[in-house]
Amino acid sequence: MLYVIGIGPGSRELMTQEAIDAIDKAQVIVGYKTYLAIVADMIGDKPTISNGMRGEIERCEKAIDEAEKGQDVAIISSGDAGIYGMAGLILELVDKRDSDIKVKIIPGVTASIAAAAQLGAPLMNDFCHISLSDHMTPWDVIQDRIDAAAKSDFVICLYNPRSRERPTLLREALNIITKYKSEDTVVGIGKDVARENEIEKITTIKDLDETEINMTTIVIVGNKHTYESHGKMITPRGYEKRL
Repeated sequence: MLYVIGIGPGSRELMTQEAIDAIDKAQVIVGYKTYLAIVADMIGDKPTISNGMRGEIERCEKAIDEAEKGQDVAIISSGDAGIYGMAGLILELVDKRDSDIKVKIIPGVTASIAAAAQLGAPLMNDFCHISLSDHMTPWDVIQDRIDAAAKSDFVICLYNPRSRERPTLLREALNIITKYKSEDTVVGIGKDVARENEIEKITTIKDLDETEINMTTIVIVGNKHTYESHGKMITPRGYEKRL
């Protein structure tokens, strides 16, 4: 069995019991070295396979190799394995090999959900996820998606918002968004969610400080109804019409 596991954003409290059980069952653990460190105490002396950033294909290939030997293997992703994680790549590679190994996808708590819970209730109406990383998706395609989401007034969760390699993409994304949304639109920031140095902040598009944003940050841009009250970010669901 090959378990594809989402271990959540970083704390044991936000890891599902199914994920914990699968790691316990697995004979070999595969993952990005930073994620293996998060669950090191759960792995014990089990053999591990790891590498650095952008080694996803190699990691997945090795996980499949081990599973084809008849071992129970766990490959881990942060958050949810099916949201910018390893689930899709594993299934694509298994399909390409025409392998008969069994694959079980185990969901996890993704960053937007974990951040939203700390910020209040920003995702109570329609929302979308958009990654600003252009390593896999051309920037012009990402721009089109941001434009469509902003025009439709979705709450927008921005993943991979800003890095040393891409310091301007968040500002470019916000410039697209403000074609349709006010600069006073409420924005929630979750940084290092569920980790030791966790930071939550509620601001607006106009007052957002880009220097506070990095690759471990999730940026949640509200819709036109989203507001802040008593330190909580709230997107109404529409119940007020029935009260």
